[in-house]
Amino acid sequence: MESSISALITSIEGGDRAAADALFATLYSELHRLAKGQLARSGGNLTLGTTTLLHEAYLELSRRDVAAFPDRGRFMAYASRAMRGLIIDYARSRQALKRGGQFEITQLDTDVSEHLVDHADLARIGEALDGLAAVDPRLVQVVDLKFFCGFTFGEIAAMLGITERTVQRDWEKARIYLHNAMGTPS
Repeated sequence: MESSISALITSIEGGDRAAADALFATLYSELHRLAKGQLARSGGNLTLGTTTLLHEAYLELSRRDVAAFPDRGRFMAYASRAMRGLIIDYARSRQALKRGGQFEITQLDTDVSEHLVDHADLARIGEALDGLAAVDPRLVQVVDLKFFCGFTFGEIAAMLGITERTVQRDWEKARIYLHNAMGTPS
């Protein structure tokens, strides 16, 4: 399967749009799991569905002029970042609506979520990750693959061609950076 994914990625780099669709179809179940995890980490009170998030991420991916995914791991990390960005944008939009944006009279929603997430925290996480990307892009890639994609340290090491211990060190560095950037104790 990895060889067929690599072949699809190579075809995409050559400009084959059908290969992009085939890659999405091949990785659909894994991407669906990724989208479900992304939404679960956001606190579960978003009205954005897993399939909707996945398809919006696909549209985001398909808008790219040139694909630069040398391997499955980097593709999954990019898909994770796209989903994270969509969730943050969605949360910001909902926050703006709560503050009176696009005011309209509608039926009152009586559903109350058990897990409320602070949409401002999602935005802060996104900004902290953008700051970390300017310092060390590989650390952000490790965060995307570990936290957002749910891969193990061993799987990440294999994808990035580094040792598992290096991935663990990168994870700790990223965790400390993000805690400091967000003003929370590590």
